Amino acid sequence: MTDNTFTSTVFPVETLELAGRRESFVRGGRHLFPLLPQALAGIGTIGVIGWGSQGPAQAQNLRESLAGTPIRVVVGLRDKSPSHDAARRAGFTEADGTLGEMFDVIARADLVLLLIADAAQAELYPRIFRAIRPGATLGLSHGFLLGHLDNMGERFPPGINVVGVCPKGMGPSVRRLYEQGRETNGAGINTSFAVEQDTDGRATDIALAWSVALGAPYTFKTTLRSEYLSDIFGERAILLGAVWGIVESLYRRYVGQGYAEHEAFVHACESITGPIAQTISHKGLRALYEALAPAERAEFDRAYAAAYTATRPLMAEIYDEVASGNELRSVILAGKRLAHYPIPPIEGSRMWAVGAEARRDRARRRAEVHAFTAGVFVGTMMAQVDLLIERGHPYSEIANESVIEAVDSLLPYMHARGVAYMVDNCSTTARLGTRKWGPRFEAQLAQLAYPAADAREAAGGADGRLIEAFKAHPIHEVLRTLAAMRPAVDIAVR
Repeated sequence: MTDNTFTSTVFPVETLELAGRRESFVRGGRHLFPLLPQALAGIGTIGVIGWGSQGPAQAQNLRESLAGTPIRVVVGLRDKSPSHDAARRAGFTEADGTLGEMFDVIARADLVLLLIADAAQAELYPRIFRAIRPGATLGLSHGFLLGHLDNMGERFPPGINVVGVCPKGMGPSVRRLYEQGRETNGAGINTSFAVEQDTDGRATDIALAWSVALGAPYTFKTTLRSEYLSDIFGERAILLGAVWGIVESLYRRYVGQGYAEHEAFVHACESITGPIAQTISHKGLRALYEALAPAERAEFDRAYAAAYTATRPLMAEIYDEVASGNELRSVILAGKRLAHYPIPPIEGSRMWAVGAEARRDRARRRAEVHAFTAGVFVGTMMAQVDLLIERGHPYSEIANESVIEAVDSLLPYMHARGVAYMVDNCSTTARLGTRKWGPRFEAQLAQLAYPAADAREAAGGADGRLIEAFKAHPIHEVLRTLAAMRPAVDIAVR
């Protein structure tokens, strides 16, 4: 049995077994907030640097969790940042010293949470490293900077702790579920944490305190390298890029088969963001399959086998592009263009105009699980699961990055207001990756998967080996175990 465990001198640590691997975790909750000053001993100022997707949520959650302690949360922004007004509206001000210039904040913070855009980190890291004090802790919510340093043949400066706390959801989800946690203890977004450098033996407890203060109901261990590989890969795949390609391609397929536009949208998109996501979230992937009637299972089987086969090579290509550093370089190059060529919208197709009408009509027309749609979605999701297993990621990370984050954090945003609302509440790196790889998934499905599924239907059935492998897959037991660790409430998107 392999091991992915850790210990803490402050927080109670539990251990479970996931598919033959022991993994430790910390069960969060507001009852642990009194332990935060102990875990953060010696830290007087937490500098939250940036006000993008994660910055607003993390700054506000930390401030609220640490209220009544001597630890101050200070937001650091660049002088001409357009985000100053938003930070002030959230209660961070120059007058009380909780809002300042980013490098000044970095220089006086004991814990620096670097939440600026990935491309900005790649540009500014030499100056950031010069500004951070020896003995301080650098916190990252994404491992992109480590990947960039690897590309450059450089390392983090010695004499500082480097930790990661990576929420399994976009910033608005981190904030919204924390707010819901005021009424329901344990509501929040799960996180993974990593310790890249530990100079004083306290890095693990500092990272765990950060996670608990964000409101994470469960915190799992990973490495910063494993996190950025799975995260950047996952957002280009089933979390964002692939699901966009799935619904666009299915909508056109169903319209081509003679469905009315409204009905095609409900089958292609509402079925995924509604009953499919809800069933997976609360009961798992196998329960979704087992609830289908025999004829629906046959349709699911054909769609699953065709989608899995068509998208598995694309999953491998994306992962290799991330692991090689190519995808990171692509983001950095794009960052240099954004001032002249802003990221374009992604809801210009006819589908999303129909979708706006369908959402207004939702109370009258309730979406149901569409078997073919379910097969395509789950087949693509399982292609990602198997790729991450092949590449050696821990099961807690695989389940969170492939299944749980999708159904509990991201799809509710697409359900509420459309794909742009989901994608563009995420980081610039995620937004760029979605636009780059989503059309690849759309083409792969339309050109390979759907013709294969239709041919299988004409020939009398799907490839039974893939379906049997799906039904016996260890991810089902992993999800059953982790189901007890989902957020205590469903996110209420506002």
